[in-house]
Amino acid sequence: MIANRGEIALRINRACRELGVQTVAIYSEADRDALHVRHADEAFCVGPGPAARSYLNIPNIISTALITGCEAIHPGYGFLSENARFAEICADHGLVFIGPPPRVIAAMGDKATAKRVMREAGVATTPGTDILESLDEARRAADEIGYPVLLKATAGGGGKGMREVRSPDELERAFAGAQAEAEASFKDGRVYMEKLIVNPRHVEVQVLGDAHGTVVHLGERDCSVQKPTHQKLIEEALAPNLSERARSALHEMAVRACRHVGYVNAGTLEFLVSGDDVYFMEMNTRIQVEHPVTEMVYNIDLVKEQIRVAAGEPLGYDQGDLVPRGHAIECRINAEDPRNNFAPQAGTLTTVVFPGGPGIRVDTHVHGGATVPPYYDSMLAKIIAFGETREAAIARMERALRETVIERVATTVGQCLEILAHPRFREGRYDIGFLPALLAAAPAAR
Repeated sequence: MIANRGEIALRINRACRELGVQTVAIYSEADRDALHVRHADEAFCVGPGPAARSYLNIPNIISTALITGCEAIHPGYGFLSENARFAEICADHGLVFIGPPPRVIAAMGDKATAKRVMREAGVATTPGTDILESLDEARRAADEIGYPVLLKATAGGGGKGMREVRSPDELERAFAGAQAEAEASFKDGRVYMEKLIVNPRHVEVQVLGDAHGTVVHLGERDCSVQKPTHQKLIEEALAPNLSERARSALHEMAVRACRHVGYVNAGTLEFLVSGDDVYFMEMNTRIQVEHPVTEMVYNIDLVKEQIRVAAGEPLGYDQGDLVPRGHAIECRINAEDPRNNFAPQAGTLTTVVFPGGPGIRVDTHVHGGATVPPYYDSMLAKIIAFGETREAAIARMERALRETVIERVATTVGQCLEILAHPRFREGRYDIGFLPALLAAAPAAR
């Protein structure tokens, strides 16, 4: 069963097709005519449009898996992909959860716990706290750590439940806001605090582990081009202008951390990088949105590897066999209006034309006539460009974006072109403050 929707559901279905594995899709009433429904062997509605009543409806999903005779469930990303309880329920019903063991999901999914576990493994983390029980405790912690600080939802992701605090008079409002957003987004209002490292790079490491004790990394991705809400917009592999000292530390820490927790399947460790200094931030115990750039550079199908590992197969290679080649860049094409703080858009797409040609890959679930519902993430497609050099990949991406036509909703295509043309991006010398500064400096140009 593919317990997801959109482009990742199609991506998983394609991997299954090539492996000779039959698939069952689930869908909400809003996705009845979606492509992931058409391409699966079987498809079943699990509820109405809102995700809480469909793609997060565990009883309906498990019942459908059992009725259709499924052996395994692939959760994709988002929705139930990092829900340890869901993984346990799968096991309780004889279903293989395609991901790490539930205990690992639980430990890594709680970000405060994850940082403690990483410290035990000897992995550098940013100075911070465990769960904050009160505003007074937050005040004492901020005074001890030193402003600026960052409040983060322990169950968070996608920038939700996160607040920067630069002075004591901002703390009370930020603390209440972070808790409220965390509760609304994750039904878990707990937050913790860490030192805010001003404008670091956001670099992550892709890992794979099997049940036979092999753990490897597949290099790093730079994800520093982020909207003011901390949501990623452009990613690339490998990270440009990264010192060899920082690169080696990232890879070594990632593998050490996975061995420490007994990690199995695909995962990603996210780090903040400032010069040669590397700090663990969080771990995503699932496939990432940006996994295609790693696939292009390492010529490995990560989703197929997930399925094989879940079936008990060994990886069949070790670290020395993994040699990167060339450079890859991914642009997220979202139904958002960059001129209006990236407000999500909904509606029916009239014209949709995606690019092609050498070195271009498009992962998407939309087409002309498709409806963009208001219930889910706003991503329409991911355009990935590969080149023998970073310069060649950028040139291909620019060409691909100019070929892209999506009508009737605003998208991020123009914003991505503006970023690619900027000297700081061209030089590969950007950080997480790059896009917010670009937006603040020239709002009319967007």
